Amino acid sequence: MARKRNIAPSGLKEETCRPSLRGLLTRFLFVGVWLLGFACLFLVPAAGPAEPQPAPVMLARSWEPGMDIRGWWMSEKLDGIRGYWTGSQLVSRAGNAFAVPAWFTANFPTVALDGELWTGRQQFAEISSIVRRQTPHDGWRSVQYMIFDAPQAEGGFERRLAFAREWFESHPNPQVSIVEHETCRNEQHLRQKLAEVEALGGEGLILRRPESAYTAGRSAAIFKVKTFQEGRALVLEHLPGSGRNAGRLGSLRVELPNGVQFAIGSGFSDAERDSPPPVGSTVRFKHQGFTQAGVPRFASFLRMQEEF
Repeated sequence: MARKRNIAPSGLKEETCRPSLRGLLTRFLFVGVWLLGFACLFLVPAAGPAEPQPAPVMLARSWEPGMDIRGWWMSEKLDGIRGYWTGSQLVSRAGNAFAVPAWFTANFPTVALDGELWTGRQQFAEISSIVRRQTPHDGWRSVQYMIFDAPQAEGGFERRLAFAREWFESHPNPQVSIVEHETCRNEQHLRQKLAEVEALGGEGLILRRPESAYTAGRSAAIFKVKTFQEGRALVLEHLPGSGRNAGRLGSLRVELPNGVQFAIGSGFSDAERDSPPPVGSTVRFKHQGFTQAGVPRFASFLRMQEEF
């Protein structure tokens, strides 16, 4: 019997039944893309570290004369750095973790605490330099954690503060103090206490409404009391001094957030005049109200704005 020949379909040459070069390339590219996509499933880059979240702290409003504050709790306003204990970590108001030695937070509870990191009156520069360092160090031994609330404890303000006091009575830590409070009898008593604190170099007072809840953000249950107002401004220019201050800073030309510009020429130490806050930085200043043009009256430098 004769062998049958492979016959190509009618109208087609035998060569056209073989895979073309273009077809082979197409298949190769398809398979390559598929394999590349499959490999990418295992090459997804790891997510970077999460941005710190601000601590859920309670913030004071400014007290206005004439408010009925009889029976409110009164304490010194400490000029330090806010410290919020999350139950496992001590963080700043902005949520950044402080590099504290383990012994500083020894015996702390697993619930939140709120307080001030403090080295004493008129020592803001000192406490700032201590807490900004990125590694634990013995400078923290001069710091007291001044606790004024326990946000997650049960009850109103009095019960929450009692929880903190009782906790550290049974779990001592020499770096911890509970802020003392006294009952405010009336506005005259408030002003008398404010004068006493300021005479000692203190910043002012804090008022807390009895039995108040702890709520994050600005609260009508807590007020700060000072004889001056405080603001912040952007440094635009260093203006030269004269006389005793010749050859160094005379004043800062600054700008408020609303665009008003003015000069701050008082409140600087010699060291600050020799090495003034840089242009572009933010400074805090005290003043006694505003002119009709919106310029702060009797503005005096306090310090650079610190972001923690």
